[in-house]
Amino acid sequence: MNEAEEFLVAELVRRGARIATAESLTAGQLAATIANVPGASATLAGGLVSYNNDIKHRLLNVDDALLSTHGAVCADVARQMAEGAAAQFNVDYALSTTGVAGPEPHQGKAVGTVFIGIHTPEGSWAEEYNFTGNRDQIRQATVVSALALLVRELTGSSSQARL
Repeated sequence: MNEAEEFLVAELVRRGARIATAESLTAGQLAATIANVPGASATLAGGLVSYNNDIKHRLLNVDDALLSTHGAVCADVARQMAEGAAAQFNVDYALSTTGVAGPEPHQGKAVGTVFIGIHTPEGSWAEEYNFTGNRDQIRQATVVSALALLVRELTGSSSQARL
């Protein structure tokens, strides 16, 4: 456990806000990291692992045509996954992860290409990341970056361009 998830849980509890996750690339690691913080049950509503595109479409309401045209690894899919999680769990904030952990490229996307989606009361968007390392390192970097993205948003220090 590190400062980011501890701050995140404390800040969300302070605001009376709830969070959910929709994870493809990280397969539940993001929700588990948040849940490791004592008291997380006061803010973490739940998470959905959506490795399969049909699950992304049926349970998170990701546009089927978007998945067919662009595949699961794109900014719009990440954004829609976050929006879908927010709707499914009826929460204020949601984070989503989709990307290519390797060892091989997927659908023309390089290993390490990651999109993190975020839903807040002010709107939804996604950010692109390009990580290096092995499969586990890419997945862990994604979890750390997703937490950092929401921390930046909660503290008003978000500096990356929104996709």
